[in-house]
Amino acid sequence: MNIIYVLVIGMVIGMANVIPGVSGGTMAVVFNIYDKFVNAITLNLKKLKENWKFLVPLLGGMALGILVFSKIIEKLYNAFPVQTNYFFTGLIIGSIPMLVKYMLGKNNKKLIAEGKMDASADKPMTVKYGIVLFICFAVGLALILTFDYLSSVYGTPVKDTSFTMPDLSISLAVRLFIAGILGAVAMVVPGISGSLLMLIFGVWQIIIGAIPCVLKPSTCIHAILLLLPNGIGVIIGILLGAKLISILLKKVPGLTYAVIVGLIVGSAYTLFPGFSEIHSAGRAIGCVITLCAGIALAFFSSVVTEPKKDKTNPEGEQN
Repeated sequence: MNIIYVLVIGMVIGMANVIPGVSGGTMAVVFNIYDKFVNAITLNLKKLKENWKFLVPLLGGMALGILVFSKIIEKLYNAFPVQTNYFFTGLIIGSIPMLVKYMLGKNNKKLIAEGKMDASADKPMTVKYGIVLFICFAVGLALILTFDYLSSVYGTPVKDTSFTMPDLSISLAVRLFIAGILGAVAMVVPGISGSLLMLIFGVWQIIIGAIPCVLKPSTCIHAILLLLPNGIGVIIGILLGAKLISILLKKVPGLTYAVIVGLIVGSAYTLFPGFSEIHSAGRAIGCVITLCAGIALAFFSSVVTEPKKDKTNPEGEQN
């Protein structure tokens, strides 16, 4: 996969991770790198060495997205909140056909050949198995709708983050650490916003406020001390979450993707801004354009990142 392309994807995921309500895991699914990402995150040094050409630009892009584009996203949301949400909704909608394909086992032979899936996990599509898939889909949908309800009760986004950074205390460090673990696990799970979970814990404002202060000599040490416990928690959370998802995708891929489809559909529903804010023809046209652009980008990305079939081996199997 092209390094520049992976870098750009990483920047998009990084941008998504700083926006409460938008899931970085969803963006990884949208760009069809989700399974590759969760399988590459490991403490196995040999595996890390094998995947460094993918992980380095991806993680570097995520860092750039968080550092450089967080302000741009904030300005877009402030200036064009409805159109921006329509674009993200389009991205999510455009990724659903690809996910359904994985859920129904259309790529099972390729995944087994690549060692990403156990052969015993290749289940025939029967009525009974279809019912189980639907139940898993419903569980994912219910989970994201419940999370959306909790976020509406406990997590009101804070517009102004230009505040004085709080002094670091043991209790605050523990809260930052725990929020980092849970937020990172949420980041790995499509549809659930890690930033929104951190917002519920009351640390999102601190993190977003501290990030730009790292570049200022007068506040650099203070900002690093605040970010360090959260950063350690994030690393632990990503490793734990990625390992769990990797096991599930290998052992029960169809059921795992069914839950993910439910999460993604629920995410599109909760993110969709509706029509009440469209007061003019110009805004309506802008919303349609951004929605279609998001759908097209997601579809194009899934096509670009889909491995090309060997003409001599149309099923994509490896010998």
